[in-house]
Amino acid sequence: MTAIGTRLPRQEDPRLLRGRGRFGDDVNVPGQLHARLVRSPSAHGQIRVLDVTEARKAPGVAAVVTAGDLPDHHVIPVRLAIAGTDLSAFLQPVLARDTVRYVGEPLAVVVGDDPYACEDAAELVEIDIADQPPVLDASGAFDHGNQPCIAAELTRGYGDTDAAFAAAAHVVRIELAIGRHSGVPLEPRCLLAVPGPDRGELAIFGMTKVPVWNRDLLADLLGVDETLIRVHAIDAGGGFGVRGEFYPEDFLIPWLAVKTGRPVKWAEDRTEHLMAVNHSRQQYHRVAAAFDAGGRILGLTDDIIQDNGAYCRTHGVAVPELTAAMLPGPYRVPAYRGRVRVVLTNKTPCGTYRAPGRFEGTAAREHLLDVAAGQLGIDPVALRERNLLTRAEMPHQRPISTLGTELILDTGDYPALLAAAVDEAGRLGYRAQADVAPGSPGISIGSGRRRGFGLAMFVEKSGLGPQETADVTVTRSGAVHVYSGGTSVGQGIETVLAQIAADALGADPGSVRVTAGDTAAQPFGSGSWASRSTVVGGSAVHQAATAVRGRAIELAARILEASEEDLDLTDGAVSVRGDPDPKRARLTLADIARAAAPASRYLRDGEPAGLSARRRFEVSHMTYPYGVHAAVVEVDTGTGRVRVLRYLVAYEVGRAINPMLVEGQLRGGVAQGIGGALFEEFRYDEAGQPQAITFIEYRLPTAAEIPPVDVLLRQDAPSPGNPLGVMGAGEGGINAVGAAVANAVRDALGLAGGVGQLPLTPARVCALVSAAGDAA
Repeated sequence: MTAIGTRLPRQEDPRLLRGRGRFGDDVNVPGQLHARLVRSPSAHGQIRVLDVTEARKAPGVAAVVTAGDLPDHHVIPVRLAIAGTDLSAFLQPVLARDTVRYVGEPLAVVVGDDPYACEDAAELVEIDIADQPPVLDASGAFDHGNQPCIAAELTRGYGDTDAAFAAAAHVVRIELAIGRHSGVPLEPRCLLAVPGPDRGELAIFGMTKVPVWNRDLLADLLGVDETLIRVHAIDAGGGFGVRGEFYPEDFLIPWLAVKTGRPVKWAEDRTEHLMAVNHSRQQYHRVAAAFDAGGRILGLTDDIIQDNGAYCRTHGVAVPELTAAMLPGPYRVPAYRGRVRVVLTNKTPCGTYRAPGRFEGTAAREHLLDVAAGQLGIDPVALRERNLLTRAEMPHQRPISTLGTELILDTGDYPALLAAAVDEAGRLGYRAQADVAPGSPGISIGSGRRRGFGLAMFVEKSGLGPQETADVTVTRSGAVHVYSGGTSVGQGIETVLAQIAADALGADPGSVRVTAGDTAAQPFGSGSWASRSTVVGGSAVHQAATAVRGRAIELAARILEASEEDLDLTDGAVSVRGDPDPKRARLTLADIARAAAPASRYLRDGEPAGLSARRRFEVSHMTYPYGVHAAVVEVDTGTGRVRVLRYLVAYEVGRAINPMLVEGQLRGGVAQGIGGALFEEFRYDEAGQPQAITFIEYRLPTAAEIPPVDVLLRQDAPSPGNPLGVMGAGEGGINAVGAAVANAVRDALGLAGGVGQLPLTPARVCALVSAAGDAA
């Protein structure tokens, strides 16, 4: 049995389950100072007074810094720039100088010996802001003839949509709003910056996701050489897109460490996190499809408004671009146009959250298809079947680019996966539990409760380039060390990369040690985001380990005086194939590593010593996994409460390095998706004050709200774009949850149109029930 494809326990779990993890707030050093941010209490206004005099006098305070104390006018640049889009006027300053644009925007930072004393001192900062009316409704501004601040306008598409709609036998339109919510990692952000004693070195603890990019940007802002900065690996209780981007605090804390000459630590509390970390998702869709008389799609359009909050942060406008580019999904769409207007409002700025842009776009498209199926009198599954791209049409290139790459659906059999998902749902009794026949409305089960079944299909993206770098080294003890540019954010990267290296080297995965996220160990990595760790990072490890394997066999051939073609490398040792006495002709990797030491007689002149290799895997196109979600829900028509009773994810992953971890990723994604579909939402009052700053108001789903999640994992379409044939799995579990749940609720209530808005809170469901009753 090879290491790849086996359900090995996670290497990370023993230390984490024993409380031996090393999270950001676990790291402390002698003499460290603590930092507390002073944040704007107003959503929009001019700063008239920002007086820190009393705060500087407070006991134990070492420094209080405002924008006037900082060098230049530092702003946070865009990491994911879109060609032709200039966002320079909409970037966030490190500290607000004249104008505040959202509640929670950093105004000043207090540094002192004790975190509680810093918090007390922060309350002594005198703030006077001349409030201005906040902009809070990105879509309503257009409806009332106003002209809000548009940071960017994007159009993605192809074909003649006007002609398609003119020729259509049926046109179906819906509007769907996706509520603002975000990733909520296990622990909020934390950062510790430790200055060195001599040459200006700086050690950073707490940066994740893209540590090399963050290191390089920090070096530029500080005006130092990037090799003087080392970002150390830490454990992180989830990344989900929000953790690890470069925020104002990621400059402030290191800068303060340099200025004070002492270590500085900042630990975010949960209220700060909910108002300061990137929000996401808030989009308004007006989506329409044109069909011929047989129910085949002729054209698709979507007019999208993205409420981006107060600024454009490191993601720029990548999220709405992904929505527009990927909205056609797995379907045959002859003509398509997606228009996005990115509107700035006086709310927390937005960025990515797991399946950014796709959760929103999939919800709009798949909900539209269910409404269309009802209006056309076609079963929702049948409507999808007749419009899906077939295996014979793959690869399928759309004249659209996203994230700087051409959109080429590389491989797959969409109809086969849909059929398998429908069969699996039937086998598991989903239809029976919903008490629904295909295409019919939900049947009442008494006490004002109704059940419904919903299904949705999607295409994901994974493996974004441009590159990832990996080093693989076998030491004299026989241990295998992998140094990856990826980062550990809870996804199991240490286990997966160990399996890939072990497979190539014929070694025990337990002998492989993975170091990820340390810029000294791997200074050339691109990080863990966009479901790329296994696809790009794993491919780099595979290539490096394969090179080490070749090197080991080459040296073993010299030692054993045998032909390389006659040697096998299995179970961590090289032996001569067919030798009657394998003990006589067997070299372990440890033996070979010692033989590769400097001055070894087995090395040729000019040949480098050691059993090691570095490889850079480059990719110019993403790979596109795909899946089907199905849900059974129960709706209490009296209270508006929605319960998800069963959930199924059918997913094509190409090749699963560790099926157990893939299934875990999918189930975790479903849990987060249910949060966005039913519970989680950032809301603001008319003054722009956030109404969800604790877990009392921001309603996360608990274990009681998450149903059993069935997983049908398929490996029928290996990706041709990488040597492992893998596709990403980190976002497939969340992508279509909003769509499947919305479709199931619509089915339960027997709605003719759409649900209108996510999340489907009890108040919104009651309104739908009332509207359906009035219509009847």
